Amino acid sequence: MAPDDDDSGSSDGFIQRLLGDPEIRAAFLAKLAADTARIQAATERAHIEAEGGRAMVRQAEATAEMAERAADANKREFDFTLAGDTYHRVYQFSSEVTSSSVASCIDKLSRWARMEPGCDIEVIFNSPGGAVVPGMALFDYLVDLRHKGHKLTTVALGHAASMAGILLQAGTHRVMGPESWLLIHEISFMAIGKIGEVEDTTDWAKRICERVVQIFAERSKMDATEIELRWKRKDWWLSSDECLGLGLVDEVR
Repeated sequence: MAPDDDDSGSSDGFIQRLLGDPEIRAAFLAKLAADTARIQAATERAHIEAEGGRAMVRQAEATAEMAERAADANKREFDFTLAGDTYHRVYQFSSEVTSSSVASCIDKLSRWARMEPGCDIEVIFNSPGGAVVPGMALFDYLVDLRHKGHKLTTVALGHAASMAGILLQAGTHRVMGPESWLLIHEISFMAIGKIGEVEDTTDWAKRICERVVQIFAERSKMDATEIELRWKRKDWWLSSDECLGLGLVDEVR
């Protein structure tokens, strides 16, 4: 059964999350046990009152009060769990983009997608960016979620810099906080080895830059030439209003 004050979806959606999420299931079972204890205490009190045992009535009243307090505490804990990001399918990406942080994000989002196919998912970025290859893996994964019917809201709070700014573009609906910033620039890399090896790495980096430019051009009001001129050899910081005007986000809130 879904809680009376749960406005996050249908009872079927609640049951899916209850069965699939250990944290939510544990909180629900604890609340159920406390409610059962309260009912049993009240039943015992009624029975003892009928028998006329005053001392036993007082003991039953004390038991009922303890059960009531336990039930209230478990309800608060249960409500607290249901108010969390996990239940509402919100993921906070507030670290650098690395192989580890990308793997953690994909793991969590995959669980949500399997537990509730087609559910709305929100990813909030407050990230300085990071590694391009893991970042592109996450970008492809987020786009795939959209193709599978999930409404994916990507949000920038604080800053979505470099690779994080690219990931912001993966959303069905892209949002920025009013005082948030987006950083766009050419990718950076290190190349060590023979001249030919360095040249090969440079050529590969240029091809990645071309793909990044296409991503921004496809999701904005700018064409590739304009983007290349603006970001060439410089950090291009954009406010939320500038991003909205250029079509790099859909909403400022």
